[in-house]
Amino acid sequence: MEIILLERIEKLGSIGDVVNVKDGYARNFLLPNKKALRANEANRKVFEANRAKIEADNAARRAEAEVHSKDVEGKQVVLIRAASNAGQLYGSVSVRDIVDALNADGAKVSKAMIVLERPIKTIGVFDVRVALHPEVAVGVKVNVARSPDEAELQAQGVNVIDAMFETETAGFTEAYDPNAEPGEIPADLLDEPAEGAAEA
Repeated sequence: MEIILLERIEKLGSIGDVVNVKDGYARNFLLPNKKALRANEANRKVFEANRAKIEADNAARRAEAEVHSKDVEGKQVVLIRAASNAGQLYGSVSVRDIVDALNADGAKVSKAMIVLERPIKTIGVFDVRVALHPEVAVGVKVNVARSPDEAELQAQGVNVIDAMFETETAGFTEAYDPNAEPGEIPADLLDEPAEGAAEA
């Protein structure tokens, strides 16, 4: 379906561009959300007649988003979740969780603004993009941990899973004698000296 864009859409085009998209994408998302018009002759005339107003409204929204971006950019939110010893979450972190955490921290964002490329299913610190306007996007950090102490370590750049495995294996050392014959038991592990050694 051919449509006329009423705002910039990432990977599609800018205001006024006539682009071809799948029918379902146009009918279910772009047209109901007033992000585009069907590209017929009547709509082309309506768009051209209102182009200056549409562009002015877009510029005003962009300026407002740029001001708002200063309150959001660089924020770091902590989400405490239950996870296995390997760091896999029992469930996942949703867009709603991130929105609630950001809003509790004073940033006014909605679910539609969060760009989550893949679900968060492990503990760690993740970069998440917040699109305040089609032309204004900022980054926030989402720190997913099992406890506040763990979140603090992760914020300092410590990989808590690697650190945990290092702690577990650090205490294990194996006695090794480079001169021992294969199958020979080291002398310090024997309770009594060998018979040959006693006779000598």
